Amino acid sequence: MDKNQLDGLLALKLIADKRSFTAAAKTLKVSPSAISKMIRQFEARLGVTLLTRTTRATSLTEAGERFLSQAGPALELILAAMKDAGNFAEKPAGRLRLNIPQLIYPNFLKAVVLSFVKKYPDVTVELFFENAATNIFERGFDAGIRVSDILAQDMVALKLFGPVRWVIAGAPGYFDKFGRPEHPKDLLSHGCICVGAGERVYDRWEFESEDKEFAVQVTGSLIMNDATLALDAALGGVGLLYASENAIIDKIEAGNLEVVLDRYAATSTGVYLYYPRRSQVHPKLRAFIEHVKEYQHSIR
Repeated sequence: MDKNQLDGLLALKLIADKRSFTAAAKTLKVSPSAISKMIRQFEARLGVTLLTRTTRATSLTEAGERFLSQAGPALELILAAMKDAGNFAEKPAGRLRLNIPQLIYPNFLKAVVLSFVKKYPDVTVELFFENAATNIFERGFDAGIRVSDILAQDMVALKLFGPVRWVIAGAPGYFDKFGRPEHPKDLLSHGCICVGAGERVYDRWEFESEDKEFAVQVTGSLIMNDATLALDAALGGVGLLYASENAIIDKIEAGNLEVVLDRYAATSTGVYLYYPRRSQVHPKLRAFIEHVKEYQHSIR
């Protein structure tokens, strides 16, 4: 079916419902003369008159009534789909897919996401927890959240919080048994819990000393692709964890984890919500961005 046929179908249905060429033209956002042309072309293609039009009224011919009795239900679905698509362009609706690191969620994003869901019930927020630096947009995500160090230059980035300190933490029971490292190189003789899988294991832990950056390739006593379970293992005294201080601050303040090598903690500028610079910002994402800004303002 070409465009002219579809235009003629929709024009016929609207005219039949509204009994007016003018009202139908207004709905389709075209001129009355344009909608008259649609009907003439459609009738010519079918070889039959579908509408009768006088100075007082517009009505279906017998052929027109028979045609719409068969095609009407399908046309209703088309019109409903058009209306629904228009709603997507006007208000936040649909599925918002976000790709985020696991440990960032509980202490910051949880409050933001839950309040957003309450405010915008027509938006379904899908959270995919992932720590790896991959091209999330090729996989259909609307936005991602990552630390500044791994953001591509062609991204629009909104700072959520920062700067971020990267610390080594362990349970008090672990330190009582194995002692505390005095220098990052001492980690080579400690059990370290690494996050990742396969070739994407984060076992090069970064540090700073006198404004110089360096890294230590640790030996993982345990490697897990789930950051929350890795944190749980650290809490259980299995080994030491490398994480952003913001992500585990509640465990530190509660005394469940202790930070070591604090003087060597590396720092990144912050954690950002990011999305492609060239992409169209849909209402659902635009609403989330504004909600994040409002939340940031409310907690200052």
